[in-house]
Amino acid sequence: MMSLFFMIILKFMVAKCKYLLSLLLLLNISGAFSQTGSIKGMVFDESNGEAIGFATVLVKGTTFGAITDENGIFSIDKIPVGDYEIRISYLGYDSLVAPVSVSATNAPVQKYYLHNLFIELEGAEISAEKIISQTETRVSVVNITPKQILRLPSIGGVPDLAQYLQVLPGVIFTGDQGGQLYIRGGTPIQNKVLLDGLVVYNPFHSIGLFSVFDTDILKNVQVYTAGFGAEYGGRISSIMDVKTREGNKKRFSGKVDVSTFSGKVLLEGPFLKQKETKSTSISFLLSLRGSYLEQTSKWFYKYADKNGLPYNYLDGYGKMSIETGNGNKVNLFGFSFNDRVRYPDIATFQWNAWGGGTSFLFLPYNSKMIMEGTIAISSYKMNLEEEITSERNSSINTLNIGMDFSYLAGKNTLSYGLEVLGTWTDYTFTRFAIRQYNFNSELGLYLKFKWTLKKVLIEPGFRLQAFASQSFVSPEPRLAIKYNITDDVRLKFSGGLYAQNIMGATSDQDVVNLFYGFLTVPESVVQDSLKGRVVKNSVQKAQHAVIGLEWDPIKSMTINIEGYIKNFSQLTNVNRYMIFNTDNEFILESGIAYGGDINAKWEYKHFYFSAVYSLNWVTRNDGVIVYRTHFDRRHNLNLLASYSFGKRNCWQIDVRWNYGSGFPFTKTKGFYPQLSYIQSVSGEIIRINEDLGVALDSINKGQLPDYHRLDINIKRKFFISETCIMEVGIGATNAYNYQNIFYVNRVTADKIYQLPILWSVNANISF
Repeated sequence: MMSLFFMIILKFMVAKCKYLLSLLLLLNISGAFSQTGSIKGMVFDESNGEAIGFATVLVKGTTFGAITDENGIFSIDKIPVGDYEIRISYLGYDSLVAPVSVSATNAPVQKYYLHNLFIELEGAEISAEKIISQTETRVSVVNITPKQILRLPSIGGVPDLAQYLQVLPGVIFTGDQGGQLYIRGGTPIQNKVLLDGLVVYNPFHSIGLFSVFDTDILKNVQVYTAGFGAEYGGRISSIMDVKTREGNKKRFSGKVDVSTFSGKVLLEGPFLKQKETKSTSISFLLSLRGSYLEQTSKWFYKYADKNGLPYNYLDGYGKMSIETGNGNKVNLFGFSFNDRVRYPDIATFQWNAWGGGTSFLFLPYNSKMIMEGTIAISSYKMNLEEEITSERNSSINTLNIGMDFSYLAGKNTLSYGLEVLGTWTDYTFTRFAIRQYNFNSELGLYLKFKWTLKKVLIEPGFRLQAFASQSFVSPEPRLAIKYNITDDVRLKFSGGLYAQNIMGATSDQDVVNLFYGFLTVPESVVQDSLKGRVVKNSVQKAQHAVIGLEWDPIKSMTINIEGYIKNFSQLTNVNRYMIFNTDNEFILESGIAYGGDINAKWEYKHFYFSAVYSLNWVTRNDGVIVYRTHFDRRHNLNLLASYSFGKRNCWQIDVRWNYGSGFPFTKTKGFYPQLSYIQSVSGEIIRINEDLGVALDSINKGQLPDYHRLDINIKRKFFISETCIMEVGIGATNAYNYQNIFYVNRVTADKIYQLPILWSVNANISF
């Protein structure tokens, strides 16, 4: 049955690909008879050979232009035949002017190198942000670069993606100890995290201030909080697409970083140097970092007990990149992420993740096509040993293969591709003798077209997501639209249908979830109907709609306003009403998340300020009651400021303040004597000892106190040479030492708080 199912899908895919290739061939043939041509190229940093994304490329004396993509590639189409000059600009680099000849035949890819700009000129700054806003739909998506992460107060002296994600619109963070990110009403398992195209199942360490990603290896991160396009599937809430950079192609370099929290070593360089002529280059990138907080906290943080703060992690990432003279690339990469936390007399939790694979970028000669692909495997295993509830284990292993094709036609782009996913899950809970082992496979096919019509950008897409274990194909239309009312005011919309097969083995009533086991939804139908609708399968489903407004009131300020709704029409959850062994372990629920946010950014010379306010409602309906989720934070406010000064901006001060209204929680109604079950017919009830039973109030009717925290950091750079820079910094997290509630023991009523004031010192040297 499964083989027949996939054979039908593959035949459909082959037929569609033949049609698309025929269409593209006709487009190429028709272009050959015209008297226009195209310019196709790649833009690099001259100092290290790294591709420069989002640079501005203009044909001088004309209205033709383009923006490079994240791989540094640009294509300008339908240019009259002749000789021209192009101007390439990007903030922080000298502009490059280069001659180019346009012929009726497609020209090969040209490489262009920009030089770092060390002397800043007043009024010479050129930012591609506004051009990108006018030429890309960019609805509910935030593009993050390492430069932006470095503007945050670096907690523990270590700038980290986990800290930056907490200031994004619609993102709710449940705590700095074992906390999780909830994005616009979706749970962590409903957020898909990709690392160079590979699926990562837990991107955050037990001390929630740090992710598994070293900031210095990041190229860019795109976070889609709702309404994401057809190129992504298999999740019903959000996408986080992390891309790492390539190693230095020109010289051996690196960085050593030490702080009171952790240490790191980064090494990179060429095996075969890149030259400005067309030649092959081979480079490597290697990062290793770990935490020694459990040891240093005994000395630096007097409130820690004799065992210290119990957080330990060790992360490693490696990458080798091969680039040919005409721009084709092949990357080999691998990682190992490890985490362990020990709470004395309570629990020990640890997890390990590893994976690796290859990705490639292929630019066919004399073609407007770009081909990209990934073949990768990943594994994630976790274990929780508790003093009371015995041991829990969960593992998930994934093989994913993806192919993406893009056809560049001026301002228009046709994209299509496929994704094949195989997933093995293994879940064990010894207390209740629960064991589930499953294999599931998915196939995704998508088609997306970006069409520019004067002031309107239209980006329709369609995805077919097939779940073999459910014998179900989910048709998922997607749409994004942007209308440039003026150069400074833009309206936008996005929406679509989404489905996923993976679920979390935990109750959404728990505020603190160290253990977040992975399961696949049951292959059989959990229940016959949901909200009066006949249920045909157990796949989780959602529908998104987002509407927004972008406004640039002055040259250096941008205001983004968005409203959204996510209708979770079918969710699978643990059956909280289960009494007898014959009862189903799972139930189907529905849910809704809606709200809006305002994001204002002001950047002028060396000063940066950002304010983000979010208003959200998140509820679930299990067929018996409608209840708030434990992450239903109504109000969330983040203020961020960064200022650099001194010669060559050698000083930098960063400040962040966060306020959040209290989370819902389930109150304790009372206690009662609970008798254990008699194990045999000879058992005597008068000899059975009583346990303490806890009677709970209605789900999440209570509310914890409000949360707020101030972080501050100051850094100083010392320029030893143009290639060797030393930086020292000092900072404080929770600077005014506010007691934010973390957890209340239901039996003893003891309160456990989030981390108190944590000061840190760090020093690093890059060479």
